[in-house]
Amino acid sequence: MKTTDIDRLYQLPLDEFTAARNTLARDAGKDGAAIKALVKPPLAAWAVNQLYWRARRAWDGLVEAADNQRRVNKAVLGGRAGDVRASGEVHDQAVQEALKATLDLLARDGHAVTDATKQAIVTTLRALPGDDPPGRLTRVLQPGGFEMLAGLTIADTKDTKETKVTKERAPVALAPKDVKELTKAREAAASAERAVKDAETAVRRHEFEIARATRDEERAAKAVEEARTELDRAKADLARAERDQADASARRDAADAASRKAASLVDSARRAATAAAAALKKLNSV
Repeated sequence: MKTTDIDRLYQLPLDEFTAARNTLARDAGKDGAAIKALVKPPLAAWAVNQLYWRARRAWDGLVEAADNQRRVNKAVLGGRAGDVRASGEVHDQAVQEALKATLDLLARDGHAVTDATKQAIVTTLRALPGDDPPGRLTRVLQPGGFEMLAGLTIADTKDTKETKVTKERAPVALAPKDVKELTKAREAAASAERAVKDAETAVRRHEFEIARATRDEERAAKAVEEARTELDRAKADLARAERDQADASARRDAADAASRKAASLVDSARRAATAAAAALKKLNSV
């Protein structure tokens, strides 16, 4: 069995797979039974296979991002430093790019894509790299481990200049070193972008605190001004009351002096009256 023959089998249009497999098995001699047992992949798995054969740059970027995410997760679980969020964001970005390229290939080959097929493609992309040889998937894969916890919103994929993959001019595959460095650069960019967002959030929070403190300061200043006004008014009222008290005290003292003088006059008058009565009585008795 020639590996190249099997590879070509999985690159054929999906509706040609069975006939081509049977022909290859018939001519393969002792390997015929093994080839005959090759399973025709479902549409989603076949589409991901085409990503490997016809859009290798997107495939390599996805696999490296997945490997990088697993390395970071393993490092963190081992107590070493690692930016799990940044590596997850880079992997999500790589999945989205691979999804756009895969759906573009399906559209160009005339395959209608249902939501179920699209979701099957997404789960398979998130599960890569798998155990099957690249480009020879025979089933839809399911993510495991950390990939099951990672969320992904399926974007509305339309033909764009950036994601357009043509049969005439497929993207040039990057060298493994370049793919790894690109993934690291994307992770660093994601980490930096998140740091910027966190800093912007902190600035907005401080600006809110400044605005609230300014409002509190203005209210406190107004309260101080009102208290000072009330204090001035109270001082004026106190001075007025003290003057009234002093005036009342003076009037009371004057009245008290007049009262004592009047009492003295009454006593003098009574003594004079008593003396006059005694003189009168004496005259009457003569």
